Amino acid sequence: MKKAEIQQFRSILEGKRQDVISRAEESREKDMMLDTSDLPDEIDLASSEYIQSFTFRLRGRDRTFLKKIDKALKKLDEGEFGMCEECEEPISFKRLKARPETTLCINCKEDQEREEKSFN
Repeated sequence: MKKAEIQQFRSILEGKRQDVISRAEESREKDMMLDTSDLPDEIDLASSEYIQSFTFRLRGRDRTFLKKIDKALKKLDEGEFGMCEECEEPISFKRLKARPETTLCINCKEDQEREEKSFN
């Protein structure tokens, strides 16, 4: 991979990383405060608890996504970025442009999804 392409992917990944961190900070400041004294009845309380639970799930997804981004940045540093972890073949440039945090080529990802689908 060319140096300019590596820098482009680094920039994209760092931007995504900053977006996740910003969302987490914003969520922590605004959404995570549940003041029961502001809620006049049980329905409002239940609704607020549901929203808070939903926010926690989103934060969990963001945490997972952040780990993937950090892993991709580490691979960039180590010169391993863009290689499929399953078949060890290069991941297509088009796929990396769409999902630079990916660890699987499109064929291995499709195989993984078919396998997961067969368990459901």
